[in-house]
Amino acid sequence: MISECCKTFGINLDLAVEAHELLRGQTGQEIPGVTVNKEQYTFASVTTVKITEKSAEALMGKPCGNYITVEAPVIRENNRQAHHEVAKILSKHLGQIINLSQDASVLLIGLGNWNATPDALGPTVVKYSLVTRHLHNYAPEELHGGMRCVSALAPGVLGITGIETAEIIKGVVDKIKPDLIIAIDSLAARNVNRISTTIQLADTGINPGSGVGNTRKGINQETMGVRVIAIGVPTVVHAAIIVQDTFNQIFESISENPGLAQNFNINPEIVQQATGKVLEPFAGNLMVTPREVDDLIKETAKIIAGAISMSLHSSITADDYSLYLQ
Repeated sequence: MISECCKTFGINLDLAVEAHELLRGQTGQEIPGVTVNKEQYTFASVTTVKITEKSAEALMGKPCGNYITVEAPVIRENNRQAHHEVAKILSKHLGQIINLSQDASVLLIGLGNWNATPDALGPTVVKYSLVTRHLHNYAPEELHGGMRCVSALAPGVLGITGIETAEIIKGVVDKIKPDLIIAIDSLAARNVNRISTTIQLADTGINPGSGVGNTRKGINQETMGVRVIAIGVPTVVHAAIIVQDTFNQIFESISENPGLAQNFNINPEIVQQATGKVLEPFAGNLMVTPREVDDLIKETAKIIAGAISMSLHSSITADDYSLYLQ
């Protein structure tokens, strides 16, 4: 039923782990050309989905590559130590796909709209990130050993700048010539439990806005001429998914209680039609986010910024980190 809902309302699944769960649920079998590996940590679970074949690429709706999903419900809790442990887990897996020499340069891109909180994850990560390119150029004596050359940019969105985000990034890339781009963006999930508790790493780049039906030009190796790693966190869920999940729970309860079935019988097609009618004022494109999204964005951004810094600057300790932040 959820898969039909996604088709009806044109909902893309940003998370590879959700696309895999949906496809596997439909077939009851593993998907040829897709491998899945799971790891368990104290504060998080990590699922790596690897797409290796073009046939699987078409089924999953995602290019061949590695998609690492860190699921940590503890992110929603006010637990600094746990957040630090999640950052270390994220840093470990990010380090495995960065694969750079020590003298390589990195460009951080904070995608999204800083004026819309659910879409402000990228710019907020840039705010908390440790950038060093200016120190390499103008104050090398201030640098510790093991600090890579890192620059950062929050280019805004088309509605603010009037310029396609990919065009801004390409202009900067052509000028400073980084060896790697790390792009951070807000995503859309199909499960409300994954809002601000799930972080996805992908070595395939990103299409900004795809999860909310506003896809812009892709930011990937093909368009930028340099390798792109994407980091994303779900901050919204499509309202149609919530409606469908609610009815699924109702149908499940009825199936477990045959006595209720005599008085309740709704065709799934009717549910689809009713959902479309309710969402009609929003052209079927209503997104839902938690009331506390401001705090969730802030805390998640700190975790991601810390993980990136630990991955890129091997010699920087937690005490040193604060010295380089403005």
